[in-house]
Amino acid sequence: MPLIFVICLQESRVLRTVPLLAACLPQGKCNVIVGRRFNEDKHPELAAVCRDDRTLILYPGPKSQNLEELVERQEVATVKHNVIIIDGTWSQAKNMFLKNSLLHLPKQVQLNRTLSSQYVIRTQPSNICLSTLECAAVALSILEKNDEIQEILLRPLKALCSFQLEHGAQIHHSKEHLLRNGMYDKPMPKNKRKIKRMEKLMTDHSICPR
Repeated sequence: MPLIFVICLQESRVLRTVPLLAACLPQGKCNVIVGRRFNEDKHPELAAVCRDDRTLILYPGPKSQNLEELVERQEVATVKHNVIIIDGTWSQAKNMFLKNSLLHLPKQVQLNRTLSSQYVIRTQPSNICLSTLECAAVALSILEKNDEIQEILLRPLKALCSFQLEHGAQIHHSKEHLLRNGMYDKPMPKNKRKIKRMEKLMTDHSICPR
């Protein structure tokens, strides 16, 4: 099974999915690295992983390749992989990626499956944004060519959401869903950059980890 490296911000958030991911994977398969800035002196292990040509980083963008297509072409099918996932909101992940040159070294990949997040007790930016646990589950199932991995890893998340809903939590629709259905009840932003960001939610169809 591939080694998973999760890059997390130094902050505490309720109901994060990273602890679930770490608990679900075999010991030593999930490595959580906390911080904002990473360099070779302070993070030699991460630097070595980033420089390893077997390492993939799950980050959508113009340079990203479809992970399933890579596997179908057998470019990564027979290799012991490392997968880096940035844990955080999309803006946090983008900021961390841009400010850490080490994260630019691995081959960028993205998920192009049509999926909806099961993390229904948290508001997602769009219908195609997935939690860190969900991204890892999908990536591992693709790399291992075994859809049961995705199903098994998502069981604890579904159980968590069911428990929370039974005890008063509400289903949170994505911002994209609210906008498309005229249900967005907050004032629209006046900042042009924020307006473009909301417009992008309506048109962007690459799966985003968060």
